[in-house]
Amino acid sequence: MNSTMKTANEAVKIIKSGNRVFIHTAAASPKHLIQAMTDRYEELKDVEIISAHTEGEVPYAADVYKDSFTINCFFVGHNIRSHVQRGRANYIPIFLSEIPMLFRSGKMPIDVALITVSPPNEKGFCSLGCSVDISNAAIDTAKYVIAQVNPNMPFVHGNGIIHISKIHACVPVKDPLYERAIKPISELEKKIGKNIASLVEDGATLQMGIGGIPDAALSYLNHHKNIGIHTEMCSDGIIDLVEKGVINGSNKVTEPGKIVSGFAYGTKRIYDFIDNNPLVNMMDVGYVNDTRTIRKNPKVTAINSAIEIDLYGQVCADSIGTLHYSGVGGQMDFIRGATLSKGGKAILALPSRTQKGIPRIVSVLKSGASVVTTRAHVQYIVTEYGIASIYAKNLKQRAQEMMKIAHPEDRELLSKQIYENSRILV
Repeated sequence: MNSTMKTANEAVKIIKSGNRVFIHTAAASPKHLIQAMTDRYEELKDVEIISAHTEGEVPYAADVYKDSFTINCFFVGHNIRSHVQRGRANYIPIFLSEIPMLFRSGKMPIDVALITVSPPNEKGFCSLGCSVDISNAAIDTAKYVIAQVNPNMPFVHGNGIIHISKIHACVPVKDPLYERAIKPISELEKKIGKNIASLVEDGATLQMGIGGIPDAALSYLNHHKNIGIHTEMCSDGIIDLVEKGVINGSNKVTEPGKIVSGFAYGTKRIYDFIDNNPLVNMMDVGYVNDTRTIRKNPKVTAINSAIEIDLYGQVCADSIGTLHYSGVGGQMDFIRGATLSKGGKAILALPSRTQKGIPRIVSVLKSGASVVTTRAHVQYIVTEYGIASIYAKNLKQRAQEMMKIAHPEDRELLSKQIYENSRILV
């Protein structure tokens, strides 16, 4: 079917009651299509909204629309978090690498995909730009594809390419992409970042998240050599290292010389950097996050975060007690891939306490806390107080290592709790 130019209101008329509608990820969230769909609430019933992390408003989550829209999300971002925590929206825990398979296998068929693309090139191909991730699979399998066509969306190499003829309705827009507010790196983040950087070897292939700690770690790699990038997400922090020649991907086995990522989220600087850049491939996370792909690269160093970790290495990364806070994401994909990589290192990094002074290294996880990464998978835990190496150590050794990187004011209590729990440490 040839695509046609329509207004957002005209384009979303194809959505019917009972449909499952996918919303494009992160900075690619198509706000005009989202609002136009929400405006049709009186005509719609039981439309299921499927998404991972999105940016911008989520108007369909308002209580007044509960009969019109149900919500299932693979990741609990800031814009949907309160709605999930109060039961208006629902969270599906799943490894990021497996979501494309849900779509492609038919286990979760998509009726309509709402996306944002770049304008078509001279051959008629558009790019999913900064967000290929799970969106590629949703688009490939959707019955109908409706796209905001935005000249501010970068045209990015990789497999997030769609021909204009595969888009059923195009809505021209000219909006800036959503940007991440980048704050100055704090002294605490610098300490954690420096500890992380000490574990990164020359020739390593990096996976990292987005935030102050990953940015701090990258800032301490200026004198490293031949670093590669194979990651589910990337941001501005990689650019300076590329320009300095630190990141060149020369040691990588999969796509040597290329920066491989599932999506990019940052400031305009990263969007300009990836635009028509042959060094960058944005790829489907069914490939990027596949352990079989990850482990092929040398010295894969996976840097992930946690909300809370117990003395024996159990990692809670998506909830605060029973309250859902984020998502499983690709943490386990990369921790397992790094462990299986020759010379690889799996790193979990977090401050020793929250900003309110609550310990994050604990003897027992909060009641109801979910374990994203098991104690059998963890290798290194990093805080501002050092590095705990717990891989292949027994429970008593793990507890002793973890206590060393806890906040100094928490160590006496942890020591007491270790003694009290000695029955499981014998």
